[in-house]
Amino acid sequence: MKKIFTIIGYSLLTFLLIISFEIFYPRSYNVPFFHSRANTQYWNLPDNSRIGYTFIAAKEKKNLLPVVYLHGGPGGHITNHDIQIFTSIANDGYDVYLYDQTGSGQSGRLTNINDYSVERHIEDLKEIIQKINTKKVILIGQSWGAILASLFAAKNDDKVYKIILACPGPVYPINQNLTRIQPPDNIHLKSPFYTNEQGNKKANNIRTKAMAFFAVKFRKKIATDKEADDFATYLNYEVDKSAVCDTANILKEDAGNGFYSSIMTFNSLTKIKDQRPKIKQLNIPVLVMKGECDNQKWGFTNEYLELFKNSELKVIPNAGHFISIEQPQLYVETILNFLNK
Repeated sequence: MKKIFTIIGYSLLTFLLIISFEIFYPRSYNVPFFHSRANTQYWNLPDNSRIGYTFIAAKEKKNLLPVVYLHGGPGGHITNHDIQIFTSIANDGYDVYLYDQTGSGQSGRLTNINDYSVERHIEDLKEIIQKINTKKVILIGQSWGAILASLFAAKNDDKVYKIILACPGPVYPINQNLTRIQPPDNIHLKSPFYTNEQGNKKANNIRTKAMAFFAVKFRKKIATDKEADDFATYLNYEVDKSAVCDTANILKEDAGNGFYSSIMTFNSLTKIKDQRPKIKQLNIPVLVMKGECDNQKWGFTNEYLELFKNSELKVIPNAGHFISIEQPQLYVETILNFLNK
């Protein structure tokens, strides 16, 4: 009997050692190396956020109010594709600012990951508008960026002239009942070929799940920013296959995602106070853009149309969650038609 207990003890110890190794031993990912962009400028904000941004000057300025683009994620970043797309907006007369939210892209990483929060992103945007030295801005938000634009406007409506929400994520706190709402037949929405769940299942492993667990539960990093961000780049490439109608159209892997900014910002997003009452009071002109194959439920998109009383919808055919990838010309034309009204 003693021998059996000894064998069980050694087996258990071996199992724990293997699990500990899988959780705590650093991993590497075959992803592109992160490069600084040559024309990046920086804002140093009062909360110690160091924000990297790209400024595209209007070719022939027709509007004194600038466009500020809010990328998706949380933890996404500005890509060369984004800059190319918004150069077309600048060529039509609008100054454009594209910035990496704190903890991602060309922006600095925070030492204390508990500082990544929705509120911080809102305050950063407020400070950025002050840095730009403009009374109001035009906000264009993609996915999570659309959520951020809505939450910012709820608290700072005096600083926002117009808003474009491109394939917005759900309004938080999420109303799960909206998942059951079916879209009208006349807008012909389709489901993407690939799902977000498939991407997560393929990319994640026991260590990455532990990284997220320790971050959320204990506010601790068990991986360096580099390892975590490399994983985020790999993960997002797999997940982003659900963001296009045709997976052949997805862009190549592009380094710059921020893992801890993503995990912690999303965690804070699930705990925010409901801003629906404030949003209902806004009279800001809002355009909601939705790709025909957008992976967001129709009920979540429709809620923005119901909350913003001065809103309109434009469905873009043959495009997924990332409209600008599959329909770049129509994406730009739709934005400019709304801005130039």
